[in-house]
Amino acid sequence: MGTTQGTALGTASEMTVPTCLIVDDSAVIRKVARRIVETLGFTAAEAEDGAEGLEACRQAMPEAILLDWNMPNVDGYSFLQEVRRMPDGDRPKILFCTTENDVGAIARALRAGADEYIMKPFDRDILTAKLEQVGVLQAAAA
Repeated sequence: MGTTQGTALGTASEMTVPTCLIVDDSAVIRKVARRIVETLGFTAAEAEDGAEGLEACRQAMPEAILLDWNMPNVDGYSFLQEVRRMPDGDRPKILFCTTENDVGAIARALRAGADEYIMKPFDRDILTAKLEQVGVLQAAAA
């Protein structure tokens, strides 16, 4: 029995699947991002705007967040500031996914606590590289 229990514990830790929350008002971007992160071994959750994303984080803080910049209700910048103030809010790796190519806007997001940014449109290779860069994906998983 002790051996089985030890195996079960080992299996449970091996089977822990990281969660990636995709916060974007574009259903197309959410769908594309979901497909990519699921192929990389994440469980994907979606939110249509920052307010919905904040509620999802209050329920269960994900390991990674793909975050749009311009959204209704709560924009990406406000979402980022709010998440970083939450309990465990320093835990998720937050990647801004944006069409903004303004260096000032990107710097502002990074100063506010974003871990990295990704320019839209992005593909699997770009997203994989960024997730590896921030440490939530091992190179072997890709």
